[in-house]
Amino acid sequence: MARNQKPEVGGLLRLPTPPSVTVNIAIKGNSKSKYVVDWALEKFIPEDMFLFKLIFVRPTITAVPTPVGSLLLSDVREDLVTAYRKEIEWQTDQKLLPYKKMCIRRKVDAEIVQIESDDVVEAISREVDQSSVNKLVIGASSRGMFSRRRNVSSEIAESIPKFCTVYAVAKGKLSALRPSVSETHGTIKEDSSEKSSSTNDSSIQNTSSHPEWTESTMVASYAHFRFPSLPTQRFCALSIVNQTLLHKKTNSTETIDLDIDGDDVVSSCPGNSDIGHPSGALSSCQNLETDTHSWISHQASISDGLPEFSSESQMNVEFELEKLRIELRHIRGMYAMAQSEAIDASRKVNDLHNRLREDSVKLEEINVKEVEAKELAIQERVKYEAAKKEAEYVKECAEREAAEKNEAENKALQEAKEKEKLENVLVGPLQQYQKFKWEDIVSATSSFSDNLKIGWGAYGTVYKCSLHHTTAAVKVLHSKEAHKNKQFQQELEVLSTIRHPHLLILLGACPDHGCLVYEYMENGSLEDRLFRKNNTPPIPWFQRYRIAWEIASALVFLHSTSPQPIIHRDLKPANILLDHNFVSKIGDVGLSKMLDSDSCSALLSTMCNETGPVGTLCYIDPEYQRTGLISTKSDVYAFGMVILQLVTGKSARALTHVVETAVDEGNLADVLDTEAGNWPYEETKQLALLGLRCAELRRKDRPSLRDEVLPALERLKEFADRARHVEISAPQAPPNHFICPILQDVMEDPCVAADGYTYDRKAIEIWLEDNDNSPMTNLPLPNKILIPNYTLLSAIMGWKSGKQ
Repeated sequence: MARNQKPEVGGLLRLPTPPSVTVNIAIKGNSKSKYVVDWALEKFIPEDMFLFKLIFVRPTITAVPTPVGSLLLSDVREDLVTAYRKEIEWQTDQKLLPYKKMCIRRKVDAEIVQIESDDVVEAISREVDQSSVNKLVIGASSRGMFSRRRNVSSEIAESIPKFCTVYAVAKGKLSALRPSVSETHGTIKEDSSEKSSSTNDSSIQNTSSHPEWTESTMVASYAHFRFPSLPTQRFCALSIVNQTLLHKKTNSTETIDLDIDGDDVVSSCPGNSDIGHPSGALSSCQNLETDTHSWISHQASISDGLPEFSSESQMNVEFELEKLRIELRHIRGMYAMAQSEAIDASRKVNDLHNRLREDSVKLEEINVKEVEAKELAIQERVKYEAAKKEAEYVKECAEREAAEKNEAENKALQEAKEKEKLENVLVGPLQQYQKFKWEDIVSATSSFSDNLKIGWGAYGTVYKCSLHHTTAAVKVLHSKEAHKNKQFQQELEVLSTIRHPHLLILLGACPDHGCLVYEYMENGSLEDRLFRKNNTPPIPWFQRYRIAWEIASALVFLHSTSPQPIIHRDLKPANILLDHNFVSKIGDVGLSKMLDSDSCSALLSTMCNETGPVGTLCYIDPEYQRTGLISTKSDVYAFGMVILQLVTGKSARALTHVVETAVDEGNLADVLDTEAGNWPYEETKQLALLGLRCAELRRKDRPSLRDEVLPALERLKEFADRARHVEISAPQAPPNHFICPILQDVMEDPCVAADGYTYDRKAIEIWLEDNDNSPMTNLPLPNKILIPNYTLLSAIMGWKSGKQ
């Protein structure tokens, strides 16, 4: 009795400081675990003696995942297994970090313990046993003690050692409790001490009732772990007390010490089949209360018949009844909680049904709107198509009106031009060239930009420009006083009246500034094309024959003008220009003679005496250089040099000696321009001899352009035209793979035989009627199947269409 008493200080009981214990919290890492941790913190934080551990059980690592699949630990290197295990531990720490932060926010140090095991119950039980854990907090199902279904919480509570108190928490509330053996025995012993001393000290009696309530609460909570209900245990215990009292009618002692074994109580108590339902539990409680009242009445009658019982025993019985009333109120509260949860669940179900009904209505409205939107889109599409057709019709009408308007304007412009021509004929002579303004020429040449410069010479610079929407070449003379000379005006008048297909056309001039505007020739000069400047393609030999005839005809025209013939004096490939069709035209006609007209001391005739020769070295007439007398035969010499350059494609320096030596030695083919193609030897030799005759040193030995040179060149031109036509019209031989090996002709229906060769279908079918061997290899054919070769047929058809 002395060891159960508590010391008093100042009339109050002082509890001794209990030793520090460890609180282990078993968590799963899901959303419900935070309720368990939060409850444990609320429960145990006010007491400073508790140490917190967060226990997490993860599955045992048996394999390591790899890109090709999972591999067993025995098949993986130890360092990889260690790295993978550390990675899993790190991921688990990260997963449990929020719960540790909850403890840190409450200023509590918590330790995370990871256990690797496939059996959660066994792992937690072993940890509690090894660490001597005093208290364990686990999660429990929200059904609480009214469920018969076994779960992990029940299994953990049953397997945990008896020295540990187990708290089961559901939805942040204590759902069940299994007390430790020390707490249970301590409460029972304390209950016996209180029974013996209740009559002496009421304060000690009140103090002892509090741990007895805790014990009853623990036992009631422990019923969740498959123990009989607490009211049933109490009722059975009181029955045993009653029997004991009846058995000891006259042999009672001063104090009654009861040692009730929990197992015996459970075995002797009736079944608790009504605990699974709240209504059954309530009826059991009501029956229990009725039985309790009847038992109290019976005890009263017994106490009347047993006067020898002391008042202390009576007080113990009343104390037990008070505990039963407290437990009954607890069970009623739990029933009310379960009923409230059922009502909440029913309300949530109704809310979900209402929400589902609203969602169905909204879905129907959305479907209706979708149908309406589709119909509206179809209507808009129809409107769009109609508007598009209308816009196309309006566009066609506008284009038709614009075409008619342009046609009318062109017709009116043409009529105005014809009218102007008639007026000019009636009024006076027609001006043969157009006068350009100096400002227009400066603007068209971008102030004579170097980017537009296409040529230059001794007498002027040539620029490319666009005047009045026409591409032209402007030649600006170097002499600033040239436009004041009367001879310039006369030459301008003469050049403006000259028209020949192979003379460069003078489009106009700006007489005040000495500018001449010629037509623009796309392929540049003959010199650039002979020497293939800028990698231009070579001129074929038949076109060179034609160019020689064109130059000769233009010279004959110049020499035949009246009243005086026009002598070019500077004929060379650089002054022979080619258009986009390689038609040749002679430029700078009469210009060089005009520029030096002041130096002439005699009248113009078929021969003119000049103080200094004018022209380009290698093209100047030798007699003109020696005597200063110029005539039409001077242009013949220069033309002979041009012919030799057309044949050889070489520079004019010492060219007459090279060609003459080659002709005498019969090696003319060695000096011909091979890039011009396959020269016809005899005709080319005639052309080379004609060029040598024109380039004779003495003027009298040169042939006449009109009577000898032009007819010979015309015959060579006709020969070149025939050769060109034959070359173009010559049939092209079909490719070899178009030819049938049997017919030796182009196949009509190509087919592949078993030997891998392609034949014409008709030819190979006739062959296979009498032969079983391949017509190409003479080996036996494995079969006579013919496969159409559509790719080759398409190529043959394309070749035939191109040939036509």
